[in-house]
Amino acid sequence: MTSSPSVVVHATPELLAQAAAARLVTGLVDVQAARGHAHVVLTGGGVGTATLAALAASPARDAVDWRALDVWWGDERFLPSGHPDRNETQARAALLDAVPLDPARVHAMPASAGPGGDAVDAAARGYAEELAAAAGPEDRGGVPAFDILMLGVGPDAHVASLFPEHPAVYEEERTVVGVRGAPKPPPTRVSLTAPAIRQAQAVWLLAAGAEKAGAVSLALGGGGPFAVPAAGATGRRRTLWLLDRAAASGLPARVARIASP
Repeated sequence: MTSSPSVVVHATPELLAQAAAARLVTGLVDVQAARGHAHVVLTGGGVGTATLAALAASPARDAVDWRALDVWWGDERFLPSGHPDRNETQARAALLDAVPLDPARVHAMPASAGPGGDAVDAAARGYAEELAAAAGPEDRGGVPAFDILMLGVGPDAHVASLFPEHPAVYEEERTVVGVRGAPKPPPTRVSLTAPAIRQAQAVWLLAAGAEKAGAVSLALGGGGPFAVPAAGATGRRRTLWLLDRAAASGLPARVARIASP
């Protein structure tokens, strides 16, 4: 079962990041109150990183039981550990190094030790095994039922490292794949697949800027998931698009709810 998307529009990228951070606190606290622990999947990109920075600056961050949180990533650039372009590096600088996470529950995607080759496929297999080990008996698809999975949306409507008409976007069996020849540098990456993404309870898609308006319109206007990967990113219980006004500028007014300033 997948959910129909909801769309919330904020005036500026800054307000979008602050609102997403507030939603993240509320969502994690609610899950932890009900179950004791939570799983979140982080995204890179401007809005994703800004959301983490806004959370780091918020007094509400202390409401989260950080030691009872499993942190995963939707994709990663296959670069050496600590490289400034890695999503993990950016997330640590924005938030993770400032909160008391259990290091054993921070599940970074593997880093490269040099030129890619078959190493990226081994990295993908290793991450898939880590996901499977964390899945409970009630979970499906070889992954834990992520409580909140955040995704940035590219101008070409890619999500994670699933690019339009690229081989990875067609994957239906594996939960994690190595990506070669990505149209956006660096070309070698590790990514969750669409089936893994769709196991999340809630999928949040974040986009800001006029350059994202076309992708947003295609995804919410009925585009197919292979040509418009963002269209295939849906949660089992909720699919939420969080946009700024520029990214939402191509949507009809009836689609979007404008958030109060």
